[in-house]
This record gives sequence, structure tokens and C-alpha cells, in this order.
Amino acid sequence: MIPALRVRGSGAQFVYDSLRRDILDLSLPPGSPLDEAGLSERFDMSRTPVREALMRLAADGLTATLPNRSTIVAPIDFATLPAYFEALTLMYRVTTRSAARRCRDGLDTVRAHQSAFAEAVEARDVLAMIEANRDFHVAIAHLGGNPYFTILFTRLLDEGRRILRLYYASFDDRLPHRYVEEHEAMIAAIEAGDADTADQLASAHAAQIVRQIQDYIAGSAADPLDLSRTGC
Repeated sequence: MIPALRVRGSGAQFVYDSLRRDILDLSLPPGSPLDEAGLSERFDMSRTPVREALMRLAADGLTATLPNRSTIVAPIDFATLPAYFEALTLMYRVTTRSAARRCRDGLDTVRAHQSAFAEAVEARDVLAMIEANRDFHVAIAHLGGNPYFTILFTRLLDEGRRILRLYYASFDDRLPHRYVEEHEAMIAAIEAGDADTADQLASAHAAQIVRQIQDYIAGSAADPLDLSRTGC
């Protein structure tokens, strides 16, 4: 039982944060049941904050409601991954190119997220890596100045958090430092206003991620983390 040492009114946030972490880390695999009664017992609180937390997770696309109204961790539809990867790669390229074409300064926020990402990689803190990587690329998209690109890219990055978890798992959570350096190279290209190089770097960066994830999924059929057994 989790100790009830929480600020009054913070119960829903506590449940949301805990379940979100477990879902993104795949401790709760796709398809896992999320029973309100069981969660109320686990977190030692009433069903109201649990229900509120589940509603927020549903809005994030992390939970799904079945026809019988029971709630599960949202499946990952691997059949749609080729289309997802195509869209993701395009947005990596267009947002990084746009930032290089429009931006000569204003990179402080990008650098701050890159610093957080490098620290997370060093600490092997996977969830922090996912958050910092997402914020790094969203900040670059903001610099590009097209709000439609930013909204779409943010949505794709958020939808792909669990897929990115598989990416880091493929390295046993020890991400090679050269991928941190790839971010640094993107920053340098943006700062130099070199749109073509920025595009090439983003394209190569996306291709490496996609290839690594595809190879990991293809080789994981006999692995304990066989997501096809969880309904995805």
C-alpha cells in the first residue's frame, strides 16, 4: 500500500503521474487492465481521483475504454508504424530545416533541453531522456515559426513515447554518446543558418531511430517483452 502522504487535493495528480510513468516505462504493458477498484486499493484512496487520473490518461492517448467500459493501457498498433515513421521523419526534417532558415538566435531553450537530455543519458534515466528529447525537438519546431508544424510534431512525439522507450531498451538504456552529439550538430547547423545540413542531419537522425526500433521489434518475438501478446 502506498503511504498517503499527499497534499490535500493532489490525489488525482499522484495517481496520474504514477500510472503515466508505469505506462511510458512499459512496466504496465499495452493491453494491461486498469481496474478502478484495484487502483483505489493500490493507491489507498477513493475511486474519484483514480477516475480523474484515468480520464487524463485517456486524453493523452495512453489508456483505452473497451466496449464493456473497462479500461486498459492503450494498445500499440504496430501495423500503423510505417505510416507513423514516415510522418515522424518528415517532421524531424521540416522543423529542423525551418529553424535553420528562420533562426539565428533564440537557441537558449533548445540548449537547455539538450543539456537535460545529455544529463539523462549519462544517468541512464530513460523517462527523463524521453521528456528531454521531446522538449528539445519541440523547441526547435517553435523556432521554425510554423505553428501547424509544431502542433503536428508535438502530437507525433507524444504518441511515440512508448515506441521511443523501445528504442532506448534496444541499447539496454545505455544510449551511445554519439546520439547526444547528433543533437549538438543540429544546434550548430541551425545557428549557422545552414538549412541543407540541418535537413540532412535530421533525416539521418530519424532514419537511425526508425531502423533501430524496427530491428528491435523484429528481434523481440522471443523476448519477455513481446508486445504482440498484450493485444497490440
